[in-house]
Parts: sequence; structure tokens; C-alpha cells
Amino acid sequence: MSITATPTPGKSLLSPTDHALIMIDFQSQMAFATKSIDPTILRNNAALVANAAAGFKVPTILTTVAEKSFSGPMFSEVTAPFPGQKLLDRTSMNTWEDAAVIEEVNRIGKERLVFAGLWTSVCIVGPVASAIDQGFDVYFIADACGDISAEAHERAVQRMIQLGAKPMTSLQYLLELQRDWARTESYEFTTGVAKTWGGAYGIGVTYAKTMFGASEGAHG
Repeated sequence: MSITATPTPGKSLLSPTDHALIMIDFQSQMAFATKSIDPTILRNNAALVANAAAGFKVPTILTTVAEKSFSGPMFSEVTAPFPGQKLLDRTSMNTWEDAAVIEEVNRIGKERLVFAGLWTSVCIVGPVASAIDQGFDVYFIADACGDISAEAHERAVQRMIQLGAKPMTSLQYLLELQRDWARTESYEFTTGVAKTWGGAYGIGVTYAKTMFGASEGAHG
């Protein structure tokens, strides 16, 4: 039996319209104890994810835990792309046990969810495991998560993968939403986000454009 290839994307690839993003507890107190990733890189990756989602109009939930009494404000890099959006503050460590968050998940109505936040082993594992139990298709952005040690982060990542969650990275998230450089309506936005928060790749985009007037997807 032969298989015929077609130029169509795999069903597991993300698109801007097929999922909701949930960004959890990117807050001062949570970041102070995060040791699995450098805080500068964490903030950069969180900004990359937030800006990618906002630019591609991905429905996004921003949630905090004990914002006023303990954990402090959410990173401005995460909130800035969503001006005026309400932060859903919780008492529960497991976001999935908060009625207001679940109400918003149901209002958005996406069966595919992407998670990022602090800490991986508590505030990410909890909702990931719970959402999977309820039949959702779940992804998490591993380098936009962090924990009190590399060991804690890695064991949490392994646990989520064993449960069926799909790991990805922040730059991967941005580029998977774009996926084709022929999509000219989002080309400048995507390369702009990459230049600002895309690390060495972003430097390369800036260099190519400045030195040669080059663009992604151009053919010689």
C-alpha cells in the first residue's frame, strides 16, 4: 500500500485560531526563587510568547496567584501586549481548580491549550494534568517555564510528557504561528518580534535585512 504525500501541515501543528494560551504566575515572588533558568532569559521568553499570541490574536488568559498579598505584580513584559486585560487572581496553586479561569476557558471554547508559567512542577503540572484528564489537547512552552531547581523543572517536564502533553519552546511557538513566510500579512510582525526577543536568530534577521535587504523565504 503506497502513501501519497500532500503539501498540508500536520494536525498537531499549532495555528493562531486552534488554541488558547494560558500564562500563569509570571510574578515577582515566583521569579525570585526560580533557579532553573536565568531570570533575564525567562522574562525575554515570556515576552516573546505574550507578544506572539497578542499579535496573532490568540485568545489568552493571564492569571496570578495571591497578587496583592504575596506574589506581587505580573511581569510587565507579559501584560503590556494585552492592554486593559483583566488578570484572573487565584488562591489555588492549580489554575484548573479556579472557577473564574475555567469559566474563561469555556467561554473561549478551544479544545487545544498551551501553557507557560511559574513554577513548572506546581502551577504548570497542575492544570496540564487536569486539562488532559478532561480531554483537552495540551502543549506547554518549556523555556517559558521555570522552577526552584533544574531538577524540579526537568522532572515536571518529564511528568507532563508522560501524561501526553507536548513540549515546545518560545521561539518555536512564534514561528509555528507564522509557519509560511508567504503569509505577508504577518511577516513584518513575526520578524519584528524575532528581532526584539528572538536572541541570536533575531540578530541574524537584523543583519540580513540591514546588510543585504534580505527577507525570510526569498529565493535567489
